[in-house]
Amino acid sequence: MAHVSLRRVSKAYAGSRRTVKDVSVEIPDGTFAVIVGPSGCGKSTLLRMIAGLEEISEGEIAIDGRVVNDVPAKDRDIAMVFQNYALYPHMTVAENMAFGLKMRRYPKDEIDKRVRAAADVLGLTPLLGRAPEALSGGQRQRVAVGRAIVRQPKLFLFDEPLSNLDAKLRVTMRAELIKLHRRLAATMVYVTHDQVEAMSMGAQLIVMKDGVVQQVGTPLEIYDRPANQFVAGFLGSPAMNFIECTLEAGGGGAVVVAEGLRLVLPATPRFAALQGSALSSVVLGMRPESLYESGSVDKVADGGGRLEARVEFLEPLGSEVLATCRVGPHEIVVRLAARARAKSGELLELLPDLERLCLFDPETGTALA
Repeated sequence: MAHVSLRRVSKAYAGSRRTVKDVSVEIPDGTFAVIVGPSGCGKSTLLRMIAGLEEISEGEIAIDGRVVNDVPAKDRDIAMVFQNYALYPHMTVAENMAFGLKMRRYPKDEIDKRVRAAADVLGLTPLLGRAPEALSGGQRQRVAVGRAIVRQPKLFLFDEPLSNLDAKLRVTMRAELIKLHRRLAATMVYVTHDQVEAMSMGAQLIVMKDGVVQQVGTPLEIYDRPANQFVAGFLGSPAMNFIECTLEAGGGGAVVVAEGLRLVLPATPRFAALQGSALSSVVLGMRPESLYESGSVDKVADGGGRLEARVEFLEPLGSEVLATCRVGPHEIVVRLAARARAKSGELLELLPDLERLCLFDPETGTALA
């Protein structure tokens, strides 16, 4: 295992702006950390700097307390799995997995032992004699992972390894990688732009945008308490609903008001700072699952306000129904029960779970509560 420490790490290419900006993150031993963000945010560049495949412009990277800025990739005791499987077509599965060890002149008995152990973990034992062309996409990806496992490195790095697989196979491989992490108890750093993949796999999320780390935490911490409007909108499917509101003072607490909407926020520590705030407007954020049909469940306290929403269209998904609705001029998405009786054109009376609301500064996007 390995503790990874990034201290004010930046990357700038000649004649261009910095693509990674002042990143400071600690990844503890044995953690499955996921770097997530939209395409072009610098996440793969950051991973390649950890691997030693990109030079660092500024800052310091340490693996197990050893600064590796000037250490070649081959001497960092890491293994990397790429988006492209990069298997040798003229070699069998066993030969592909063993190739790195042969290049390092490991004894043949040790190579065979490690290859068979990795094949057993990944369910590749019956395939060891096959060529890559005789394998499915998922099997090829497992071979690429096996090639990394036989190295027995301190640190595993994954650069969007599942993006070439179909949706069903991606779900299967996610589960395989999670189980693999539990078996090996190794430190793994995984890059993806898929927020569902990040939420389901990572114990630690590192959310990036435009080369800057926006928030670091557990998936639920970031989902429930996003640091800013970008993080709130990026994580979650469907995305969080945003409505620009004015902020008013009320007898029981701060009040957010927009056309078709008036909500009295509870006088809890989360929202207490808004009382007497100099802000005149805020952006209200509501998750689709934090809005309930009035009378359908007894989960939320009535008293903060209700929303009258007109259903525009429905998306039945079997396990649930997504309803796109209008509240005044604002479009929102609501997650309804699978057998909800809502129909297009009808009015829904919605109760928001006030404790799960998020508020953001309209100028900076920073979370207010």
